[in-house]
Amino acid sequence: MRAFVITGPGVGAVADVPEPVADPGQVIVEVDRVGVCGTDMEFYRGDMTYLESGHATFPMRIGHEWCGRVVDVGADADAAWVGRRVTGDTMLGCRECARCLGGRQHLCEERYEIGIRHGWPGALAERLVVPASSLVALPDEVDSVLGALVEPGGNALRSVRGANLRPGDSVLVIGAGTIGLLVAQIAQAQGAEVHLVGRSERSLNFARSLGFTRTTTLEGLDRKHPFHAVVDASNSKGAPALAVDIVEPGGRVVLVGIAGEPSLIDTREVAIKDVTAVGILSASGGLEETVDLYATGAVDPRPLVAATVGLDATAAILAGERPADAGPGPKFHIDPRR
Repeated sequence: MRAFVITGPGVGAVADVPEPVADPGQVIVEVDRVGVCGTDMEFYRGDMTYLESGHATFPMRIGHEWCGRVVDVGADADAAWVGRRVTGDTMLGCRECARCLGGRQHLCEERYEIGIRHGWPGALAERLVVPASSLVALPDEVDSVLGALVEPGGNALRSVRGANLRPGDSVLVIGAGTIGLLVAQIAQAQGAEVHLVGRSERSLNFARSLGFTRTTTLEGLDRKHPFHAVVDASNSKGAPALAVDIVEPGGRVVLVGIAGEPSLIDTREVAIKDVTAVGILSASGGLEETVDLYATGAVDPRPLVAATVGLDATAAILAGERPADAGPGPKFHIDPRR
């Protein structure tokens, strides 16, 4: 089958690879749609942290924001999955350690991460093998665009949970990319007063087109506004310290963005302000609720997708190119069948 393979920094192409085989407890998914995120672009550039730590090596196959249809199952997997539209958890724990048994498989020391960690092949291919236990069914109301946005949406949902917002609370979201906008959409759907900080007028104008009127650049931010929570969805090393500085005493700082270098905060300020800091690693535990939000129309992130391209255009997207007919959104999708 066809799959996109990265063989080194800045070097990737579509190649013929062996068909996946479903081992016991696994299923084969025919992939409909795959989202490209910042982690994928880091792998393509060669500066993703896992490459340095040894948790990932070239050649590798990326793609962890996906949806598709189950076409085959292995032994011990429920045959009722065949024909069903699904997405799934990126984080695949060992299912035996204390973390996995305690419902925290996304923190398992031996975990695989689809298309990211320990060589589990990603979804930028015609077909994908995953454990049946990781699957999340998609209703008819959740189309392929929404289906491939469930994984980033799960990260955003867990970020909003971490902010512990009540209706009317003010939340500042730093970063107007895909995760930041999803956080903003979910927080607004829950009745929060959402403020957004972005880096460019282009991104802020797009945020305004989604109905977010309280948008500004960092320079224009009113730092005296009482923010009950601040969500850092950026890759700026200075954002966590800013979040601690401007959040209300007793408030929450949620860290879902990851900078390329250490991002330092003054823990004295965290203690003196009685701030709760929450880290978000993955969408694990948030996928099903995200599907519900999309299915009911409470949140509609489809405008975030600027364009959907075929598998042969993957390298260009990873290199930062925007198709001439792309919309203003920050997200690109790939249809491996094209």
